[in-house]
Amino acid sequence: MPVRPGLCAEVELEVADADTAIAIRSGDVPVLATPRVVALCEEAAVKALVGELGPQETSVGMQVQLDHLAPTAVGHRVVAEATVEKVNGRRVVFTVSVNDERGLVAVGRVTRVIVDVERFLEKARG
Repeated sequence: MPVRPGLCAEVELEVADADTAIAIRSGDVPVLATPRVVALCEEAAVKALVGELGPQETSVGMQVQLDHLAPTAVGHRVVAEATVEKVNGRRVVFTVSVNDERGLVAVGRVTRVIVDVERFLEKARG
């Protein structure tokens, strides 16, 4: 069955010290790091495609557009959600959002490309 708009998934995270800007070296404050927010959005997008791809297929990240709007402290829980917005050939565009108990933390789009695993790895090896 082809990937179709509306597929969605979410992932949760309780923010730990290892998830902070200090730990990831993307800043010097002990709050959820932007690179970790991006990773959560990618994880949700990957999860939305589970069971939808062929046996030799996977998806790889191509583009991320994200506005990180609010800080989240260690110990708080965030939920990232990804929903397939559109499919253009092998490109799948997701709308993504991350929320904590206070509201919106981040919002944006993630584009992933469906690839044949073996051909992709051959290309990576050069």
